Amino acid sequence: MHTILRSNSKEVIIGIDKPFVIIGEKINPTGMKKLGQALVDGNMDYVIQLAQRQVAWGADVLDVNVGHPQIDEIAMMRIVVETVRSVVDVPLCIDSNDPQILEAGLKAAPGKPLVNSVNGEEKQMASVLPIVKDRGAAVIGLTIADEGIPPTAELRLAAAGRIIERAAKIGIPVEDIIIDPLVMTVGHDFKAALVTIKSIELIKREYGVNMSLGASNVSFGLPDRHSVNSAFLALAIQAGVTCSITDPIKLGSSIRATDLLLGKDANSMRYLKYFRATEKLRGQEAAAK
Repeated sequence: MHTILRSNSKEVIIGIDKPFVIIGEKINPTGMKKLGQALVDGNMDYVIQLAQRQVAWGADVLDVNVGHPQIDEIAMMRIVVETVRSVVDVPLCIDSNDPQILEAGLKAAPGKPLVNSVNGEEKQMASVLPIVKDRGAAVIGLTIADEGIPPTAELRLAAAGRIIERAAKIGIPVEDIIIDPLVMTVGHDFKAALVTIKSIELIKREYGVNMSLGASNVSFGLPDRHSVNSAFLALAIQAGVTCSITDPIKLGSSIRATDLLLGKDANSMRYLKYFRATEKLRGQEAAAK
């Protein structure tokens, strides 16, 4: 099953038989004071820098989130989307829990964008899915139920099923639904990653849809988070995850290596090309400091 995203000039295909798709996470002011201040000041130079750097380091899609208490998020979402689309040619992922902000971003985004996100709560499905349908977008569905994040893989499978069923009823094709089986921190629950991996396997077997993860959640509170994130993402890709909202600069090499080992890189060409390109980028960035 393939989920196809488009910008004005570029098409990205997400699928189990395709190379893993990186959705760059950095245009999000959560935990990024410098970006938050840039949005408050209306300074798009830093947004441009983040967009161009992520694409240079291998992001196939860019997530755009403008959540900040000191700005008009509806107006700012439109401004940021228009800024990003003017400097990079990748498809965009419009990221908000607010339907009005999603609509503003979707109106400004070219081609066929992705929405991040909807979940299995009745109220959210009713407000977000019609927007996705009207725009002809794809959507990430979080396996959250009305009672919260399900503690077991079977309950997350059920939450995924509710989202897929509701989307189908209003005419959203199943290939335009990307399920996020969720990952919690193993520092709090040492079996959290196992629940996620089992959820991935069940959802793949039952529905065959594409899946995404916010992989860095797994390592909160632990030392050497990069090693934990890299190991978990490799396991998740093997289990059936096909894309992730993540940092291409930190995890791009691990993702290319995983694709190589899973037979998705004929003659190692993507891995070698990425290695050479990023070596050059490291040199340029070091010289610019």
